[in-house]
Amino acid sequence: MSGPAKDAPANGSPDAIREFRTGPDIFRIVCWVASVTAVAILIWIFVAVFHQAFPAIQQLGLGFITGTRWSPNREEYGALAFIIGTAASSFIALFLAFPLGVAIAIFLSENFLPLPIRNTIRFVVELLAAIPSVVFGLWGIFVVVPLVQKYGPIVADTFGSAIPWLKGPVYGNSLFTASIILALMVLPTITAISRNALVAVPKTLREGTYALGATRWEAIWGVILPTAAPGIVAATILAFGRAMGETMAVAMLIGNSPRMPNSLFGPAGTLAGQMANQFAEASGLQISALMYAALLLVVLTLGVNIAGEMVLRYTSKRTAGIR
Repeated sequence: MSGPAKDAPANGSPDAIREFRTGPDIFRIVCWVASVTAVAILIWIFVAVFHQAFPAIQQLGLGFITGTRWSPNREEYGALAFIIGTAASSFIALFLAFPLGVAIAIFLSENFLPLPIRNTIRFVVELLAAIPSVVFGLWGIFVVVPLVQKYGPIVADTFGSAIPWLKGPVYGNSLFTASIILALMVLPTITAISRNALVAVPKTLREGTYALGATRWEAIWGVILPTAAPGIVAATILAFGRAMGETMAVAMLIGNSPRMPNSLFGPAGTLAGQMANQFAEASGLQISALMYAALLLVVLTLGVNIAGEMVLRYTSKRTAGIR
């Protein structure tokens, strides 16, 4: 007697699909090509920027990162003030936009109002993402700057002696003004992604929480928000990345000062804004120094994304109950 026959592949299994396939998997090939192309473009950008920045790296070294003077006439280039300005404006923008964005996302994902009204509010909030950066900058010049000039001295006189970052004098074009506009620009990102994460929470979790006697807010704080935490973290990472790389609106409102920022109401500068303001008239070592600043911005953005990915994985494991 012959041995036992080999088991046939089950219907729907990968082996069965390969058995009936007569040609190459075009979709898989396209996905691989797209993935490799994306990675190749990122490497290409990094190599090109590094090549242009290499003369400044050779001549300035790490002193470019720790230096505080930017004087093209003397060929002195230090980017520490712009690094601090980039980080400070981005963090302040997130500090302002994160609670508001998550609150709007909760309002839109839960049944606080009828569906048509919630859809209208969602459309209006997400429409902010379609407004050009220069329009935000112009709106900031004509609306936000006068408000800061009017009410900023009151805040500085009241809290400036106790909180050094709130001391005067108060300038219209300042770190605080740029941070307000950045907060408005990243608000749609935080709101849209956080809302999608909250909507994706299984309905059974909500029903089970209510069945145990929890109120709506107890369910939101105790179950829904922790379950949607990975999506909210992802929204924060994307918003922080956009805030760090934003150029035009920040350049129009932050004051573009090469000095170290010492107050929220004083002028400051960012890496992106410095490149936008000086690149057209730059020559010689100045071009390489600006590309060095661009390289730093790329590295900072990649570092934020890597750190955010680590936090996202940790949050996902905690949400799933994995220690």
